Amino acid sequence: MKPPSKVQRTLRIVVVNTVPDHATDESARAAQARRNTALRIGLLESGYDIVASLPADIFLPERIAQIQPDMIIIDSESDARDVLEHIVIATRDEPRPIVLFTDDQTPSSMDAAIDAGVTAYIVDGLQAERVKPVLDVALKRFKREQKLLDELSDTRRQLADRKLIERAKGVLMARNKLTEEEAYQRLRTMAMNKKLKLAEVAQRILDVEDLLG
Repeated sequence: MKPPSKVQRTLRIVVVNTVPDHATDESARAAQARRNTALRIGLLESGYDIVASLPADIFLPERIAQIQPDMIIIDSESDARDVLEHIVIATRDEPRPIVLFTDDQTPSSMDAAIDAGVTAYIVDGLQAERVKPVLDVALKRFKREQKLLDELSDTRRQLADRKLIERAKGVLMARNKLTEEEAYQRLRTMAMNKKLKLAEVAQRILDVEDLLG
């Protein structure tokens, strides 16, 4: 058997269970125990491990913030919308891959899960032998989506910076009777002298202009 890679051994996984330990429904608790066993076996055989198994309560966001896992796995037999609300709060500022194993096949539940940021929605697939391929795909998909989001964010930031620079150039041209090229060169000189980015100098110029009315 091929030994687990270093990435797999160090992956920190938190499992969120939707059936609380104090549940009175014995059948639900028994089913949850079987699912937990299958999940843990699948993780261990793949070289992964569970750093924490958490209940789906109001303290979930705080616990996830403390543990800082690399991935969150939600184990839910039925509708997991209440759990997803807590997960959204917990991952709002620090996105991470979320895999949901469930028996719920309703389209509305799937839509709610995807909207909440679930990376992989796996229906009736919590068998030990399926855990590794599911997690591998979820990780790759999450990384690809984050890369696209980062690229989009960079593009928006560059566009915003260009708008700031254009506005600052207009202020300098009007205030000092400069040509567009002269205004741009003055911005560059100010940025170099102050060791700032062009957009930062442009923002300062616009702030001063606002103060002066």
